[in-house]
Amino acid sequence: MTQTTAPRVRTLVLLLLAVTGMLLAGAGPASAHAALTGSDPQQGVVVDKAPTQVSLTFSEKVALNDDSLRVLDPKGARVDTGNPSDISGTTYAVRLRAGLPDGTYTVAYQVVSADSHPVGGAYTFSVGAPSKTSVAVGGQEVGDGIVGLLYGLGRYVSYAGFIVLVGGAAFVLACWRRGAGVRVLQRIVVSGWVALTAATLALLLLRGSYTTSGKVADVFDLDLLGQVLQTKTGAALVSRLLLLAAAALFVAVLFGAYEKRDDEEKRDLTFGLAIGGTVVAAGLAASWAMAEHASVGLQPGIAMPVDVVHLLAVAAWLGGLVALLVALYRAPADTPVEASAVRRFSRVAFGSVLTLVATGTYQAWRQVGTWSALTGTRYGQLLLAKIGLVLLLVGLGWFSRRWTGRLAQPATGAVTEAQTTGRTSPAVEATQEAGRKETAAVRKGATGTARSAGGEPGGTSPADGDSGETHSPDGDSSDDSGSDSDGDSRRAAQLARQRAAMDAARRKRLRDADPHRFGLRRSVLTEAGVAVVLLAVTTVLTQTEPGRTEEEAKAATTSSAASSNSSSSSAGAVTLDMPFDTGGQNGKGVVRLDIDPARVGGNELHVYVQRPDGQAFDIPEVKVAFTLTAKKIGPLPVAPDHITTGHWAASGVQIPMAGDWKVAVTVRTSDIDQVTVTKNAQIG
Repeated sequence: MTQTTAPRVRTLVLLLLAVTGMLLAGAGPASAHAALTGSDPQQGVVVDKAPTQVSLTFSEKVALNDDSLRVLDPKGARVDTGNPSDISGTTYAVRLRAGLPDGTYTVAYQVVSADSHPVGGAYTFSVGAPSKTSVAVGGQEVGDGIVGLLYGLGRYVSYAGFIVLVGGAAFVLACWRRGAGVRVLQRIVVSGWVALTAATLALLLLRGSYTTSGKVADVFDLDLLGQVLQTKTGAALVSRLLLLAAAALFVAVLFGAYEKRDDEEKRDLTFGLAIGGTVVAAGLAASWAMAEHASVGLQPGIAMPVDVVHLLAVAAWLGGLVALLVALYRAPADTPVEASAVRRFSRVAFGSVLTLVATGTYQAWRQVGTWSALTGTRYGQLLLAKIGLVLLLVGLGWFSRRWTGRLAQPATGAVTEAQTTGRTSPAVEATQEAGRKETAAVRKGATGTARSAGGEPGGTSPADGDSGETHSPDGDSSDDSGSDSDGDSRRAAQLARQRAAMDAARRKRLRDADPHRFGLRRSVLTEAGVAVVLLAVTTVLTQTEPGRTEEEAKAATTSSAASSNSSSSSAGAVTLDMPFDTGGQNGKGVVRLDIDPARVGGNELHVYVQRPDGQAFDIPEVKVAFTLTAKKIGPLPVAPDHITTGHWAASGVQIPMAGDWKVAVTVRTSDIDQVTVTKNAQIG
């Protein structure tokens, strides 16, 4: 059974890793956890006089460096001077050179939000009149590319290492103390420590490039590393490394001095290890809480301790599950996992699930807040997926509890069935037959060994009979009793080893023949598979903008746009938003028209094309036409010039008469996909 089960385990692990990789690859760049909610000058505006500075307002406090805010002229040269400054906590500004000529300017920003995630973007404004620009507004996402992928993988490995390290050690101390002497369990816990340490070092090196250039060459830039060490995230990663040194000492004691103590001494040492291990584990969990979602937003003083408890509960449950799985499949036959240990873990897992429900409910309320955010944001949708996986794990755990209740002690379950029913199951019959064959093989091997040593099964030479003497060619004889004694000792030791191996194999077969134990192993293996996917979803979730923050940022942006439109309307400008759908691929979006000053005579026309998520994008063609139906004037065609990504403009657009004009915009997204959308506007 071992020979067929091990490949299945390896195959399932490889499949689960492939699923995890696809989840991480599909996660894309880290979503912004701080959103741009306002700017001065505003996006797309045309100002008469060049401003002295550009200011940006975010939904939360952000961290900046010397190049976080850049203003570029139409040729791509920088026109900002000095370093960005903090004006009011969430508003930041950079000064501009005096005497800027007319044209379209690009504002590019790249900052780090308070919960450690990079935020980037760009927009344009014009001085005097729009112009063509060589600066591409698109492609401003940060945290993308190979560095972003490696950083996401490092986060996943760090979570997995923490869970295996803490959960495996907790399983030994709380559920199966005999496991401290099981080498395979020692290896899995040490592997968790190694994985967490390596991932933490990698994150520390990748951090500088991840939040700035995104270039692989900058991973080993010592200047960037120095800047990272001065940030909150850098301090958290260094603290984690220091705590891992203490964790190494804990692991050494657990699998060294602790395993060699007798039961009475173990009881005393268990308490000390439990206290020390809990402190170290809580410190490791706090290294995440102090630098990520829990440290910002609502009630951080409550959220960070809750986040620590949440992580510890996850580790006790999922890490213990991994340790149990390894013990069920790989523990030696002479040190099997007792049914009592499985029952103790079942109680620990149940308590962990209750803790996760309580802490997870609070975290969901804090990060989502509303039903619309739960169903209408990426964070909320990922959270729903995570809840579904947790419920699936709980259901699988219920099946495991049923198998645990039926679990017999190893090497007795199959025999008990034969004794009570008078019948022998096929599994037991196969086990007994294999045992008989192995016994015969061992005896045959022992007989062959004896014959080769002495010529007969008894170990004596036929020529000498039982005299125990050998004759030399010159007729002298010598006593060979010492040589025979050594040979007997070697043969006895060999037979003892063979019998021990045979007994161990027989015990393992009897243990594996227990159908309840086999059912438990498969159930726990399935739980572990779901846990791998759950961990991948959780990793992506921690890199996604919380639903509450996303909705607040949208509300602030809408309010700012409404305020802008209100001020534009008072000056006579008109803004029209028209959704379109050409029916083709990437054919949905919104086209926005700004007509300034919306009066008889010459007007400035700006056209912006955006995806449904608000991101600017280019299309092959945009045309505008004005029709005054009441006076049978028009259509008056306008062909705006392409300025930059998603932005077209035309100056001197003549409106001959005041009235309720129908504005028609023709949008072509491919060679064959085209649609015309219309809206009325009062002009003049």
